[in-house]
Amino acid sequence: MLYISGARLVADKQVRIASTKIYGIGLKKAIQVRYRLGISGNIKIKELTKYQIDQIEQMIGQDHVVHWELKRGERADIERFISISCYRGIRHQDGSPLRGQRTHTNARTCRKLIRK
Repeated sequence: MLYISGARLVADKQVRIASTKIYGIGLKKAIQVRYRLGISGNIKIKELTKYQIDQIEQMIGQDHVVHWELKRGERADIERFISISCYRGIRHQDGSPLRGQRTHTNARTCRKLIRK
């Protein structure tokens, strides 16, 4: 197993597929990173050299916001919504759906905490 940016990558998968396990890296960014480093499309994680692994880790670290930085930014956005008491902030506080979903018959899992 290989760890990059706090994510455990499976050794038997291709680089572009395994890279998507990193929080904040989707398929498109994974393909871009692989292409910019000149890594073959069919190569698997276990076939990478130490130098290639270091290159991938360095490129993801400097060019992309991933894992804890991304989660911290999302949490800061939610806290800002709550502090200015906008509609989304109030819905976050209540634990209700934010984006206009029906709540009369649905959204049971988020309303479960409120009913108890």
